[in-house]
Amino acid sequence: MRAATLTRPLPPAAGLALAGVALLGAGAVENGRRARAAERATPPVGRFVEVGGTRLHVLERGHGPALVLLHGNGSLIQDWLVSGLVDRAARTHRVIAIDRPGFGYSERPRSRIWTPVMQAGLIRGALHSLGVEKATVLGHSWGAQVAVALALQDSARVRALILESGYYFPSPRIDSLLFAPQGLPGLGDLISHTVAPVASRLLWPRILGRLFGPSPVPERFARDFPVEMVLRPSQLRSAAAESALMVPDAFALRPHYGELRMPVTILSGTGDRLLSHADQAVALHRQIPGSRLVAVEGAGHMLHQIAPDRVLNAITKLEDIT
Repeated sequence: MRAATLTRPLPPAAGLALAGVALLGAGAVENGRRARAAERATPPVGRFVEVGGTRLHVLERGHGPALVLLHGNGSLIQDWLVSGLVDRAARTHRVIAIDRPGFGYSERPRSRIWTPVMQAGLIRGALHSLGVEKATVLGHSWGAQVAVALALQDSARVRALILESGYYFPSPRIDSLLFAPQGLPGLGDLISHTVAPVASRLLWPRILGRLFGPSPVPERFARDFPVEMVLRPSQLRSAAAESALMVPDAFALRPHYGELRMPVTILSGTGDRLLSHADQAVALHRQIPGSRLVAVEGAGHMLHQIAPDRVLNAITKLEDIT
């Protein structure tokens, strides 16, 4: 009887559960291996600046008036490098590109909620450490919220703002709901280390279609952008947390747009498939006295990749009036 009890097969549900756990464990091991391989293939390109115990990865190129670049959600410094914007702007500017907290090689301590205001305070400290007293700040997508928060915190340091493809006013966001579980402690780590990298690899062509469409993906981006760096579990978890914060952050910043007194240029593609040009860029232009709206007809979300000349022209025009 005892021998029969010991050799009794597991119930089907228990067997499936064990198989699922084993599959998740194998996935986590493989995702960790790919993340380490990505970091070997794409080592840090800049140096590290520590602010309040948090280490930021910062790239500097060129000389002249300071131009600070803040990337969008899920991205990293290489987005600016691959577009060619860093090298072209560095001919006339001291370009400072920053991996925002949790992206690229910058840290994102769990002890804080990394709202745009919190990130702006960190970047403000980094600019102080770098000796930057005045800067034009260019923020793309989620980075535009950080750029606005930085300008509101430290208007003496931010001489001008360029806001590219930003999200400024609350609107229904299905991605905020979908990514909410991934931003939670415990569950978020499990999802980020197992399911999320695999799903993101499968969805990558569709993601690019949303980011770049209706324009095609530039050949240099398809060739040179370090996709596996973006698909690391730690970076996916940071991206999920920022997706969940988009709507409440827009609510928090919306009452203060009219307080911006420095020159502001708002860049937006009329064909943006992620954000409404009319409900975001046009509406912000109405809220900020004296702001300049640059609408790129038919372009999508990634203007610095699709239309870098328009972005560089916006930088040059701001320098002429400041």
